[in-house]
Amino acid sequence: MRPMFAVLSSARKMMARAFSRPLACLAFVALAACEPIDLGGLGGGGQQIDPGKAVPVALLLPRGGGNSGDDLISQNLENAARLAAAELNGAQIELRVYATGGNAQTAAAQAQKAVDEGAKIILGPLRAESANAAGVAVADDGVNVLAFSNNTSIAGGNVFVLGSTFENTAGRLMGYAASKGHGNIVLVHSNDVGGTAARNAVQKAAASSGARIVGTVDYALSQQGVAQSVPRIKAAVSNGSADAVFLDATTSGALPLFATMLPEAGINPATTQYLGLSRWDIPAQSLSLPGLQGGLFVLPDPSRTAAFNGRYQAAYGSAPHPIAGIAFDAVAAVGALVARGNRDALSRSSLTQSSGFQGATGAFRLLPDGSNQRAVAVATVQNGQAVIVDAAPRSFSGF
Repeated sequence: MRPMFAVLSSARKMMARAFSRPLACLAFVALAACEPIDLGGLGGGGQQIDPGKAVPVALLLPRGGGNSGDDLISQNLENAARLAAAELNGAQIELRVYATGGNAQTAAAQAQKAVDEGAKIILGPLRAESANAAGVAVADDGVNVLAFSNNTSIAGGNVFVLGSTFENTAGRLMGYAASKGHGNIVLVHSNDVGGTAARNAVQKAAASSGARIVGTVDYALSQQGVAQSVPRIKAAVSNGSADAVFLDATTSGALPLFATMLPEAGINPATTQYLGLSRWDIPAQSLSLPGLQGGLFVLPDPSRTAAFNGRYQAAYGSAPHPIAGIAFDAVAAVGALVARGNRDALSRSSLTQSSGFQGATGAFRLLPDGSNQRAVAVATVQNGQAVIVDAAPRSFSGF
């Protein structure tokens, strides 16, 4: 076992790397914009298709803006989309790729261009601001947008978000924790836009699961901000007789320090359940952090994820980017609907079918409010390893 000072040093190094980057919208990393515009009730009807012909489908990607990271993500998203298209049974789609350069105005123009050129549905863009702009641009055309963002602020009307949402994660984890007797929760969240969204999602999940939020502590996204929040978290746990702490922090952000400093402050993971709104297993070495032992978080169905990763690796010679599966899901959903031969395959009612779809990492479905629900597993941390304690449902039958 490493000395505590070594663990703390490692955690601080991880935090230093995280805080050397811009902090705006850290909780919505890569997928969301800071100030989305509400689409209201625009559009959403969906264009009719000709079941006897290949259906034109537009794929909007952030490549072309001079950002190498966006170019890499774009290639992975396109690869995954084409992999899904190749696996369709009984459906023909024509995938057309449009570059947005990661710019909202360009995304809107490209979305309109795609529709003018015959696209019946739009997949992407990646970030919320661009997806919002694309949705507004084609709302009057009755074209739906399956965005790769996880920001539910832009969901609704003709825009659906496919990214894993705070609401889905919080609901799944809070429900499981409450069923195991952890009903008094201290909620810890960053004091930025992403943290506010996380707070709202956890509060909603608590209300629906019967749990109680007995204390809420916010923190600034800095090493000093995290350190200053620890005594307040300790006090909230004591004053509220809390049996769980729900953290919004990510492994690339504040989680390494919280996972070290909270146990040091006397919040024992063995008696106070730690819950995580983010993935704790990326990178894998995060699972060795002392405060995460025995903690709970959610992740996609491991067997389905491994199968997708294997097919992607075989097709393209490298492992997929963590969000590549979202593009696979979008094409899989469109293909499943088109295969039925219904002219209204891409309408709102078809997209929001209660049975959902099978995607890269398991079952998912689009909800009438434009958000999504994903069948995810609950995992705990044992001896530095993620262990599934409640498997992901394989379908939404009786979900």
